[in-house]
Order: sequence, then structure tokens, then C-alpha cells
Amino acid sequence: MDTKYLFKRHNTYWVKVAVPKDLRKELGFDLRSSLHTHDLIEAQKLRNSIVDEYKALIFSTKERLKKTNQKSSVKTFMPVTDTSNPQYYHKVVDCQYACPAHTPVPEYIRKISQHEYTEAYMINWESNVFPGILGRTCDRPCEPACRRTRTHEKPVAICRLKRVAADFKDDVSNLLPKALKKSNGKKIALIGGGPASLTVARDLLVMGYECTLFEKDPQAGGLMRTNIPSFRLPEKVLNEEVNQILDMGLITKFNSEIKSLKEFLTKDFDAVFIGTGAPKGKDLNIPGRKEAEKNIHIGIDFLTSIAFEHIDSIGKRVIVLGGGNTAMDCCRSSLRLGAEEVKVIVRSPFSQMKASEWEIEDAMEENIPILENHVPKKFIHNSGKLVGMEFEKVEAIFDEAGNRTLVPTDDDPIVVDCDDVLVAIGQDNSFEWIERDMGIEFGEWDMPVVNPVTFQSTHPKIFFGGDAAWGPENIIWAAAHGHQAAISIHKFCENEDLLDRPSPGVNLVSQKMGLHEWSYDNDISQAKRFKVPKANQDISLKSLKIEVEKGFDANLAMDEAQRCLNCDVQTVFSESLCIECDACVDICPTDCINFMFNGLEDDVRKNTRIPALNIEQDLLVSKILPTKRTMIKDEDVCLHCGLCAERCPTGAWDMQTFLYEEAKVYS
Repeated sequence: MDTKYLFKRHNTYWVKVAVPKDLRKELGFDLRSSLHTHDLIEAQKLRNSIVDEYKALIFSTKERLKKTNQKSSVKTFMPVTDTSNPQYYHKVVDCQYACPAHTPVPEYIRKISQHEYTEAYMINWESNVFPGILGRTCDRPCEPACRRTRTHEKPVAICRLKRVAADFKDDVSNLLPKALKKSNGKKIALIGGGPASLTVARDLLVMGYECTLFEKDPQAGGLMRTNIPSFRLPEKVLNEEVNQILDMGLITKFNSEIKSLKEFLTKDFDAVFIGTGAPKGKDLNIPGRKEAEKNIHIGIDFLTSIAFEHIDSIGKRVIVLGGGNTAMDCCRSSLRLGAEEVKVIVRSPFSQMKASEWEIEDAMEENIPILENHVPKKFIHNSGKLVGMEFEKVEAIFDEAGNRTLVPTDDDPIVVDCDDVLVAIGQDNSFEWIERDMGIEFGEWDMPVVNPVTFQSTHPKIFFGGDAAWGPENIIWAAAHGHQAAISIHKFCENEDLLDRPSPGVNLVSQKMGLHEWSYDNDISQAKRFKVPKANQDISLKSLKIEVEKGFDANLAMDEAQRCLNCDVQTVFSESLCIECDACVDICPTDCINFMFNGLEDDVRKNTRIPALNIEQDLLVSKILPTKRTMIKDEDVCLHCGLCAERCPTGAWDMQTFLYEEAKVYS
């Protein structure tokens, strides 16, 4: 899968071109632009012209600086790589770098391949808090970043291997921390019982804070509980990982909706964290909405009603409006409630649907049709009874800037019969309970102004995280927010500078066991990605409780884990040991090692054995060697196979495992 220069944001493909270090003051760290498409093939077609444009801008800027700044003319060499900077090797571990919580992915995958499932689970739990939940529901930003997408084809099934760790682990209760018996005297309020608040609680409880959770529902879990159907996330898995945190000593106040933050602040709390999610579904106010309201339902409210078993049936013919993940959950849930004909209808082209591609695939596997380019015009009712919807057929037209316009076609209006409609066209935050005269500034889209580093609002005592901070995102982002917010709350309570962030923990250890033997398996698996087994549809479609994905068994998990390239095992080069025999150059299977004369980065990248075109990934640059050449290695396509180190007669190359652990408040 060719994803060079591409990344996903809100399921839309973007182009991103890294800016050379010497131009970052002029152009920033990277140049990026949305391609306004969810389709990889379309993104690949649109990519090249934008990449060429950005490269031209980088080149012209560099030439301009040469002419205007005489000093730049003497900068003829790429600087020696500072591998002591933790972010250098961290960036090489593409999957971990892309993960918002920076989970040490290769480390836990190796544990799985060694059948050490409990250890693999705890590595996950330390960073992403909810391995069993995320192993089923994560949006997987790590997988598009996986090195195998560049060296082979499909990425490692990182997300589903996370589930393996959860499914096969032993009892971990004795491994989980508890709240300190003696409080430090500080009290923290957590409003909302979702993943962000639970992560903050987990991190602060072990520091002696007295944490109290206020949740409007009768159970914790937030939108993980109310908006993810049990056939994707079994209640048993959800309860287990939520209860792990509740049992640490968290004080809980369920069925406690906060209706006035100003009044709430009169309570005796030293800081308040707001993690209430984005709980308000958008409505569709078109003709017939009020008259037929009995059979028109807001998508996330519909899923909540299912979760708490308030509804157990739906009409035979169902329309689901919207193309996001909530819409996919709504349509699949409708089938299990007895609907015989379910259609998903979206305004946009199919390629621009916001749902994850695997969510769309799951719906289509259950024979749910998706009608694209249909704009809803009115609900059709007969004396208040909903009987159908009318749509206008449109075509998506894009201007030169990539802005989309939906232009009506000459087709006649399209009428689709139905008994119920589920509106899943987006979610909003709901902050009516936060008064606007209490020091919290609100900005665009009526969202609170939140510092992206500290998660502190303009009211110094109040912090936000998860969907409540920047709108709907995946659970993994909420966990990452929670860790950072906990650090800030601790610093706030200690009267420390919130912007003085703790450094990550790093470790670099040689894997050499003998002359040509390593403590990791350096064979490169050529196997294609293994499919996750699924339950028989004759059974799974009849119940909301039967999990569709059965998960990998131990043998499949082992085979899939073997596909990992161990990107955290770094190729460490020692200039003082190198005799420049070029044996490593000869043996390298991807021709990523070069001994050449140093120069400007653009020239170096063009003149490596295989041009190093991905400027998002740095080059490893050595000091000048005795022959006046420099060792320059393209990190982008290195397989971490260790052949260079095996061939080297002097040990100038070594394979060393780099462990990067994102700082926590208790680090």
C-alpha cells in the first residue's frame, strides 16, 4: 500500500512534506494540505502534483536564502545526526511515533510472539490504558504508518494483536497499582466518566490525589459504553477495564449530572477535569421533521437506548443518514433489531465518507447498501406517520483549492420508502451547563479555548480533555489527553510551571548474543496480512450481544506477530570502528546504506544508491570518515534485519533496542 507523503486526519487523506531543518524558520516543520478524499487510490492520484509544488517551494526558498544570506552559501554539509535526541530514534519507530499515546508497539508484539501475553498487556496498559477495548475499536493511526506499507504491502495488524494480549493474558489484578493509603491532601473532580477522565484518575490516584468521578449515567465508560455496540465491544471487556480503574480507589458519583459549573466550583476541589465527550448528535431540520418525529431518531441517542436496553425493535425499513462510524454502528444495529431493509444514504461521494474503511467494509459485508451523492430534502409522512424520504441527486465538484461543492444533477427527486430514520450526521459538544461569565473563554464552534500542551482552559483551575477539548476523536486520543492533563493538574497543584514537561524515558541496549546472533528474531516474514476470523452471519446478525470478530487464536497471532519488522531495534553506527570496507553496503537488501561525500540535503537525497525521497524521515549521517566520505543511511526503508551488523568485520554496526516511554505524572 503506497502511502508515501500521505496521512489520515479524521479519515481524510492529507499530503505532508517535511521541511529540511535549515528551512524550518521560513516554512515551518512541514507543508501539508487536505486532499478532501477518503479513498486511497484517489489520494494517490492527487498527491503528486501537490508534492511537486511543495518541493518546488522548498527548492525556491533554499535558492532565495542562498542569494540573500551569504552565510547560507557555506552550509554545504548535512549535520551529523544527534542520536542522543530521543525523538530521532522515536521517529524511526513509525508505529509508536504515530500512536497518540506512543505505545511501544514492537516491544509488545515481540512479547506476543514469545507467548508472554500478560507482559504484552501491561506494556499496553501502561500507555494506552484500555488494551482490550482499543484492540477492538481503535482508529489505528499506527497502521498506516507501519513500515511494511513501504517495504511490502499491508501493515501489521497492530490493533488486533493488542486484542490478543488482552484475550490471552493471565489475571493482572496483582500487577495493577492502588491509590496511596495516605492522601496528599489534594482533591480532584472529574466530570464525565469516559476514557479521558478515567486516564486522569488512574495517573493521579497513585500520586496520592483524592479523585472523585461525576457521571450522569448509572455506569462509567462514557461513549465507550453508550455508543459502541456490544457486537463490536462486549460489555464484559468494557466492564473489566473500566473497573480496573474504579477499583484503584476512585470515588464515584453516578447518576450525577452537573447542570451548573459555576455552582459546582463552590465545592472543595483543587482542580477540575472536564471529559464529558461530544454527547449531542446533530439534527436535520428539513420539511416533515416535526410531523414525523416519532420515527426519526438521533443516531447516538439511538445507540445509547440500545446500550441501556430501552429499545429492542425497529421498523422493517430503515434509512441511516450519515457516513461516519456512528452511522455504520446504527445500520448494523438496526439489522440486529429486526430490520429487513437497511440503507445508508450519504450526501458525499462514497470515497469521502468519514467512517473508517474497515467499518464500511463490515457494513457492506452484512449486505447493507450505501447510496452516495444523495442530499435529503424532506421527510415524507402520511398524517404524521413516516413513510419515506425525498432526496436530491448531486455531483461533487472540486475547485483548484480542493474545496467541494455539491451541484444538483438533472435527475428527478429520489424517494426512498422507510419506517424509521436514524440521523447520524455528526456530533457536537454540549456545554450549556458552563456559564459564559466565569472565566472560561470559548472560541470557534463554541468550543472552550484549551492549551494544546497543558490542556488547561483560560480558567486556571479547569482542564479539558478527550472529545470535550477538540471535538470527536478516537479513544486512543482521549487516553493520550488524560496522561498529559494529569501531568498539568499535578504541576498546577504544586505551583509549578505547566509548560515544563517531563522528558520521556529512553533506553538503548545492544541485542548481540554472539558473533552473528541476536536476541530478537531478525528473519523477515514475507507472509501477507492474516485475516481476523469472524462469527457466522447466520448467528451474529440475530443478536446485538454476539461479537462479530472472533480475534486471532494463538497460532494466527504468532504468524501475524512475525510480520513485525522490529523497527525499535536500531542500527547504531560507530565511526571509530569502521574501516570503510563497504561490506554493509553490499549486503543491505534495500540499498539504504551509502558511503558518499556529504553535501546539501537535496543533493545527498538524490545521490544515494536509491534516492531517499521521503523527506519526512531523517537520514542517519555520520562524522566524516578517513577517506573523507560519510556514512549516510536512509532510515525510511531499512528492514532492521541486522545483516549489516552481521557482515561488519569490526563491529562498527550494532543492533540496539530503543525503548521510548512517554512520560507520565508518576514517572
